[in-house]
Amino acid sequence: MEQFIMAIDQGTTGTRVMLVDRSGQTCASEYAEFPQIYPRPGWVEHNAEIIWETTRMVMEKVVAAAGVPAERIAAIGITNQRETTVLWERKTLKPVHNAIVWQCRRSAPLCEALKAKGLEDLFRKHTGLLLDAYFSGTKVKWLLDEISGLRQSARAGRIAFGTMDTWLVTRLTGGRVHVTDYTNASRTLMFNIHEKTWDRELLELLDIPLEILPQVVASAGVVGVTDKALFGAPIPIAGIAGDQQAALFGQGCLAAGQAKNTYGTGCFMLLNMGAGKIEPADGLLLTLACGPDGSPCYALEGSVFIGGAVVQWLRDGLGLIARAEETQGIAESVTDTQGVYLVPAFAGLGAPYWDMYARGGVLGITRGTTRAHIVRAALEGIAFQVKDLMAAFENVAGLKLEQLNVDGGASRNDFLMQFQADILNCPVDRSSAIESTGMGAAFLAGLAVGFWPSGEVIQKLRSSEKIFYPQIDEDERQRIYSGWMDAVRRVKSGQSG
Repeated sequence: MEQFIMAIDQGTTGTRVMLVDRSGQTCASEYAEFPQIYPRPGWVEHNAEIIWETTRMVMEKVVAAAGVPAERIAAIGITNQRETTVLWERKTLKPVHNAIVWQCRRSAPLCEALKAKGLEDLFRKHTGLLLDAYFSGTKVKWLLDEISGLRQSARAGRIAFGTMDTWLVTRLTGGRVHVTDYTNASRTLMFNIHEKTWDRELLELLDIPLEILPQVVASAGVVGVTDKALFGAPIPIAGIAGDQQAALFGQGCLAAGQAKNTYGTGCFMLLNMGAGKIEPADGLLLTLACGPDGSPCYALEGSVFIGGAVVQWLRDGLGLIARAEETQGIAESVTDTQGVYLVPAFAGLGAPYWDMYARGGVLGITRGTTRAHIVRAALEGIAFQVKDLMAAFENVAGLKLEQLNVDGGASRNDFLMQFQADILNCPVDRSSAIESTGMGAAFLAGLAVGFWPSGEVIQKLRSSEKIFYPQIDEDERQRIYSGWMDAVRRVKSGQSG
């Protein structure tokens, strides 16, 4: 009987579960959102228990809808929102606090204190990352500092740390397995990407006990099996990768020089560097990704904190739209924004600025500004941020990217993709598999259990759904981009790193 790979894509605003067949087609998919928690301005949390319950519910739903018993699921792959941090009691599996989300800025003062001690170069040299509240290390430190007795319990081995991949593996296995993969470990600010091990020097500086950290494993490999009580039969858990590295793999960018951009809650551009390393600059990061067999390789990465999340804000925060799909028609109902720019720096600015204290702004409003102009400016603001990233990539890597492969929910928006091609002045190739993140997790798990024989076979499964070509001239491109740069200058805090 035909077998499938199950992919769990645990994202920032919801969890998707997919069943993928040998041809790389998604045969079934289910999705559910979960609540966002905002205790203070700039703080973002998730309830880890609700994430687990949501994930389990969606897994059960997709299996029931497809009529596929556990015996026909060859393996499970997991991809996840990276950097989001949860600590739990090993014995009870009960979280000690809400998960601190990657967008959360509460540990920014800790980052500033470490910078003031002259430690940023050390962290950057060992981890490839910047000292920023975005990453897990200072989130863990904040929890250990703020919760009475927690550090003592951690040193005694009673507490476990994980990003969402680790948390889900722990829950899927009934607490028997505590692991993460190289890609997720490389985003914690605690992992030496050159030695590929937890960095004791950095852990000492952060005052984080080694005892809480998971074992680090390859992205493609069986790490355990699900608790039999979940599906009636154990299923191998065989693939793990952070969402952006999974998307790079799912897009078939398995060789050095290949790049993709994912339009999810944020926007993330990765360039596969293979075994080679490059000294990152212009706010870019050096991180670990997946080679053709799932083993770690290097990648250059640029991160935009707020991408598709700005559309969610238009819907839930302002009530300007009822559904995300409406934005395309609304944006196309006007010929331009009439000079309105929306800079979605709701959680600071990522690459190439890395300004933790910048905040969002809508500039250029006049009495003639309408809902349509603001919606269009929001979509254009996503594309402008990607333009900022590409300019940094080309400068640091010393190359001209001839094409951008794209995926993610917001890439479904034809207006956004056409404007992206216009402002980049290069073709934008939208994958036929919009959910490349989940597909990457499926491919990694399938590789581990022989469902697919090699990365080369997987690479051939990727196909284009539509390619967008630039349609504006250079003068127009420079005019509108200059306005964006001016808008960014106006929202920056002056305290960028």
